[in-house]
Amino acid sequence: MVLDTNILISACLKPAGLEARVTAMAVAGSLEACVTAEVMAEYREVLTREKFRKWRDEAAALLDSITQSAARVIAGPPLHDATDEDDNRFLECAAASNAEFLITGNRRHYPAESGMTKIVNARMFFDFTGTTPQTDSSGGSV
Repeated sequence: MVLDTNILISACLKPAGLEARVTAMAVAGSLEACVTAEVMAEYREVLTREKFRKWRDEAAALLDSITQSAARVIAGPPLHDATDEDDNRFLECAAASNAEFLITGNRRHYPAESGMTKIVNARMFFDFTGTTPQTDSSGGSV
């Protein structure tokens, strides 16, 4: 799977939300997240913006975790299917990794599918896969 940057932002802003849970499952290795160099650059650029300063520590920790846990792939040919050009980097990552899912909070920027990849939000991901969002005994994400 591929995580759009807005999923990581939501994970920092709402630690009990579904986006945080899917991100935590990827970091823990129960789901395989894939990244390209371009996707990692986008994560870093967006998560270090001044407007997210309040969550800088959470974002830095998440970036470190993603860097260590995500599978690295090399992007293939350029795609131009998303309405926002930057979002095409995520489609390219999904295509290069044969990802079944690209998880985003902005589905309107993407086609419903791209190749074999379904474009879904976090709730749809859990519904499609039948995966239960995992929590620890305190109610937080694992």
